[in-house]
Amino acid sequence: MEVPMLDKEEYVNAKELYSKAMHGNNPQVGRLVRFKPLLDYYNKLTGWNETEPNAILHHRIEQYGPPCENCGKPYRTSQATYCAACGHKRT
Repeated sequence: MEVPMLDKEEYVNAKELYSKAMHGNNPQVGRLVRFKPLLDYYNKLTGWNETEPNAILHHRIEQYGPPCENCGKPYRTSQATYCAACGHKRT
């Protein structure tokens, strides 16, 4: 199963929740308690049980290129000319 990705608006919301958790650095409150709103948001949105808050910021559609014309998997970047999944060369 592939990890669900966030679109632009979803990512903005996730990043805001992440920032709030980072700035609420109360040593009396555990890390996962501070990040619970972010984890709950992502899990409710995607149905994926992510447990690592930092990973969520990497689940961003805009990081990748368009789908490969041959296999449909995304290119690794928007500038990529070679599909790592199937070897197709983009024109």
